[in-house]
Amino acid sequence: MAANDQNARPGLDVLAGTTVSAPGGAVTDTALAGVPVPGSGAVLSDAALRRALHGLPGVDQTGAQARAAALATRSIKREAKLWALEAAVRMVDLTTLEGADTPGKVRGLCAKARHPDPADPAVPPVAAVCVYPDLVAVAKGELAGSQVAVASVATAFPSGRASLAVKLADVAEAVGAGADEVDMVIDRGAFLAGRYAQVYEEVRAVREACGSAHLKVILETGELATLDNVSRASWLVMLAGADFIKTSTGKLQPAATPPVALVMLSAVRDFAAATGRRVGVKVAGGVRTAKEAIRYLVLVRETAGPDWLSPDYFRIGASSLLNDLLMQRSKQLTGAYAGPDYFTLD
Repeated sequence: MAANDQNARPGLDVLAGTTVSAPGGAVTDTALAGVPVPGSGAVLSDAALRRALHGLPGVDQTGAQARAAALATRSIKREAKLWALEAAVRMVDLTTLEGADTPGKVRGLCAKARHPDPADPAVPPVAAVCVYPDLVAVAKGELAGSQVAVASVATAFPSGRASLAVKLADVAEAVGAGADEVDMVIDRGAFLAGRYAQVYEEVRAVREACGSAHLKVILETGELATLDNVSRASWLVMLAGADFIKTSTGKLQPAATPPVALVMLSAVRDFAAATGRRVGVKVAGGVRTAKEAIRYLVLVRETAGPDWLSPDYFRIGASSLLNDLLMQRSKQLTGAYAGPDYFTLD
């Protein structure tokens, strides 16, 4: 992932407003005392991780919901909307994860990822194309020479229910075929049962297997039941080495929601303050309109801060969103909506 380019984000300040505080209290270095980190050689235990994770500030669920709702009402000035729409395009992970996926479908998706609107070369490319491991080589060939990354799901997606050996073989296939990014899923059953060391160790092992590829860790927040669990899972996988934390597989509902994103963005902000390492956030599942995408950009700016307003640290996993972003951009430039059939189907 490229370094942040402040000059590429001229509309940054237009998303600014009153800074939103964390859903819980601030996380301090002392809250992480005794928590093992990758490469430290420390002995892991469920008890040690439980003490650290359950020692995190509790999440005020009602407060988080209220903050997310309040930010959803934030208006964007007309002159800033074009910047926001193009920023959202650059943050899209254009995704196809269906059993009926074919090499031809992936080639078409890659063409759209490189040139979302062939009639307008000013439209930026998306961040990445996300596919199953067996189609990584196809995507890699189609995207050669472009700045669009190839992402692959792995580790028994979407359930995460397989042995570690099988999960690592899944990762090896994806990375061996050329994946630049790997989207893994945690074992939610293990997490909910309190087997934190198992989840930690699996993320750590996958991070090592990824090599130079970036690791996004899917929490499947719709199965975690509470915002406190979302916060704890976020911290657990970040401590294990995740480069991104991701809301959902997109295969069940609820998927990405503003309150969940608020908690995860607060977690990455506090993690960066406590450790000096910045982790990204990816929302996936259910983000279908430009209006929703812009609301998430506001949420990013007001919760994590402006440094996260970049494809390096914020992504939107989607299939149908891109067309609406293009239609809204056309409206901003011409004053008239282009019909949905003007753009290729995702």
